[in-house]
Amino acid sequence: MESATEKLSERVRQLYRESEHQLYLSSISAYEIVVKARLGRLELGAKPSDFISAVREKFGVASLPVDEESALAVERLPPIHGDPFDRLMIAQSIVHEMTVVTPDATVARYPIRVLW
Repeated sequence: MESATEKLSERVRQLYRESEHQLYLSSISAYEIVVKARLGRLELGAKPSDFISAVREKFGVASLPVDEESALAVERLPPIHGDPFDRLMIAQSIVHEMTVVTPDATVARYPIRVLW
C-alpha cells in the first residue's frame, strides 16, 4: 500500500520538503473523505476522524474551515466541474488566494493556482 507521500507527484513532494508555507486541508475535503469512506469508495484502514487527525499531525497540515464567503463564492463559478466538494474547495482557493494541490485537470481549468 502506498503511503500518503508516495501518492503525490515528485514535484509536490519536493516542494513539500523545501517549503516553508503552511499546508491546509479544507474541511470540505475532510467531509468528502467521511462520505466516500461511508459509501465504501475509500479505504482508510481507520475511522475517517482518526485517519484525518493522524495524517494532519504527521504532515503538519492545518484545518481550513468553510466560511460563508467561500460557500457563497461557489455561485460565481462557471459550471466546469460538477463535483460539489471540488467546487467548494475551488471557491475557497479563490477567496483565500491559495494554491490547490490536485492531479485533477478539470480543477486546473478554473482561474486558480494548481500544483501537481
